[in-house]
Amino acid sequence: MADAPKHTPITPALHAYLVAHGSPPDAVQQALIEETEKLGRIAMMQVAPEQGAFMTWLARTLGARRAVEVGTFTGYSTLCLARGLPEDGRVLALDVSAEWTEIGRRHWEKAGVAHKIDLRLGPALDTLRSLGREPVFDLAFIDADKTGYASYVEEILPRLRTGGVILVDNVLWGGSVVSPERQDPDTVAIRAFNAAMARDPRVDAVMIPLSDGLTLLRKRA
Repeated sequence: MADAPKHTPITPALHAYLVAHGSPPDAVQQALIEETEKLGRIAMMQVAPEQGAFMTWLARTLGARRAVEVGTFTGYSTLCLARGLPEDGRVLALDVSAEWTEIGRRHWEKAGVAHKIDLRLGPALDTLRSLGREPVFDLAFIDADKTGYASYVEEILPRLRTGGVILVDNVLWGGSVVSPERQDPDTVAIRAFNAAMARDPRVDAVMIPLSDGLTLLRKRA
């Protein structure tokens, strides 16, 4: 079946149908989507609504209490993770932009989840390395600089409980991962990361074509 993949192309109409028949964005999430769109082309960094719904679902399914996010942007994914955690759950959100994350802060407050979110500004690797190495996270989401993906996993994995899951975004990179002519640092880094995770004995890995490609890494015992 490799040369005849079972796949339904997602048209704008079909995407709207897909979102509407899952858990569609509520008023606060929709407002955050619309405010982010005003930033222009960079708004494409925001996760798709169906991906956000999946992240909330997964957090609840795992019974996650502690999550970490590398790359917050305007906070849609953070909001979705926080909604999937219990009242005493916490998301450690890591980013370098005070401007973009301030948009998220306002919407977290409106959504009533700000108390679940610990936002820390600065290089994510520095923050992760400042933490103890005992397992403290149930769930992680990585959506930051592509050349840093491998390093983020190396810092998160020892701090993730057995059976915990790391979500890694943009692993299809707009299809560039299978385009030999693309040799820019980001594309090369994602190809290398994908190959390494597929054979890493520490995790069960599955890549799904959700949005721009999402890899799920489940930590083995």
